[in-house]
Amino acid sequence: MEASRERESVGNIRIAFFLNLGFTLAEIVGGFLTNSLAILSDAIHDLGDSLTLGLSWYLERRSRQAGSERFSYGLGRLSLLAALVSGVTIIVGSLFVLSEAVPRLLRPVHSDAGGMIVFALIGIAVNGAAALRIRRGKSMTERVISWHFIEDVLGWVAVLAAGIIIYFRDIHVLDPALAILIVLYVLSNVIRNLKKTFAMFLQSIPEDVDIERVQEALTRLPHVREIHDTHIWTLDGAAHVFTTHLVADEGISKAAEERIKATARGLLLEYGIVHSTIEVEPYGQECEPNELHKRLEGSPAKH
Repeated sequence: MEASRERESVGNIRIAFFLNLGFTLAEIVGGFLTNSLAILSDAIHDLGDSLTLGLSWYLERRSRQAGSERFSYGLGRLSLLAALVSGVTIIVGSLFVLSEAVPRLLRPVHSDAGGMIVFALIGIAVNGAAALRIRRGKSMTERVISWHFIEDVLGWVAVLAAGIIIYFRDIHVLDPALAILIVLYVLSNVIRNLKKTFAMFLQSIPEDVDIERVQEALTRLPHVREIHDTHIWTLDGAAHVFTTHLVADEGISKAAEERIKATARGLLLEYGIVHSTIEVEPYGQECEPNELHKRLEGSPAKH
């Protein structure tokens, strides 16, 4: 199941890349044919998206490589790097659109309204299909990339609306005004995703895991007295890693310790934790805190 999902993730990004690149080339031609600076500007923005998608495709494939002697966890965190690059590119592209749209509020640019309508309909269809396809993905990269296409769909809806209005009435200022509103909306979502990505880079507790509930469930296991040095982070937003020390009854047998570990791992799977390291310590033989433990004393997951 996991391997199938990984292949689907890479396949989604590959399809998104070719769709975006192909439509970008069509936009460049269409922009010249319709004499529409708005379409040409969007083509430049989409070209940046295409470059980022190509990078994301490459990094997502590399992130699926198994662990090695040097990278024991594999290269799964490259997926986060791709998400970070994609998010930054959207911000840069959005700032470019704003730099073009604001002056047009003062000096509107006249263009072929009929051509704008035709390309807007094509743009909505192509980018809408890509957004629906990739939004089904589970990785952080796919989530961020989906905003590339949602942004483009909304942009083309604005172009369509402006084209229809301009076709009947000479109100060219509508195009830049709508573009500014759409860019601000997309930026708010992208920045939120970037915050999540940065948090993952800093090994924050995954949002979909309630660390207190996990710890409470572990302390209710038979022969477990307490829990400490608990840490949980995520490799790529989907694969979570967990470590903890369980203090068991004094004089517990090795067989009982192994049963505790097996039960704990099964419990952790219910919380989406795929990799766990569990140390069982007999009561009275708890580990001594080292320098790292002392630095982490303020962590909410220490007990």
